[in-house]
Amino acid sequence: MEHQTVMIACAHGTDNAQGQACINQLRADIGRLRPGLEVLEAYVDVQEPALPDVVAHLASGVRAVVVPLLLTVGYHVQVDIAQAVASRPNTLAAAPLGPDPRLAKLLDERLGELPADWGIVLAAAGSSRPEAAEQIEVLAADLAVRRPQRILAAYGASARPSVPEAVEQLRAAGAPGVAVSSYLLAPGFFHDQLALAGADQVAAPLLPSALLAELALEHFDRAISAASAAA
Repeated sequence: MEHQTVMIACAHGTDNAQGQACINQLRADIGRLRPGLEVLEAYVDVQEPALPDVVAHLASGVRAVVVPLLLTVGYHVQVDIAQAVASRPNTLAAAPLGPDPRLAKLLDERLGELPADWGIVLAAAGSSRPEAAEQIEVLAADLAVRRPQRILAAYGASARPSVPEAVEQLRAAGAPGVAVSSYLLAPGFFHDQLALAGADQVAAPLLPSALLAELALEHFDRAISAASAAA
């Protein structure tokens, strides 16, 4: 056990039962792709076990890598996860799952066929951290390469424009229809709000998809490699 490395797959947390099932399945997919890897459950909000508690109860000889099951940097990554990692030796933080050009491809698939003169709102949860919005703009550019429609990034909270504002902006610019691309992992509060934004169509969230498990393992391996190179 002295050289064991575990993954702490840390999600935001949700009260939505379907959303919980999607995140649980994501953890199961990670374990299926990497037999023998222990994948621990943790959350930064809403659900238990809380990340600090999971970290505190790790055996002393175990190395842990916290993989954020989150789609951008932001407060939870830069504060909650960073503090938990700093609280214990031999504990590392991986990067969040996105953005990634492969996620743009998945978003494109979720949207399906749309009229070329429609508009698309790329809807993210939102963060007060400006670097999070910068990442969403990069993702919007990646998605725009794949689509003929005009694309606007928008946010569920903490940043502007809001999703309803972006929908209205596209309509005001002449789009006869607007679709919302859900840059969210799973059903939950933010995805429910997308149906109220005034769009003509709302795409499904990213899960279920094997890609998210693959990204989690890539980031897990990269965090270990970076720590080894720095040692």
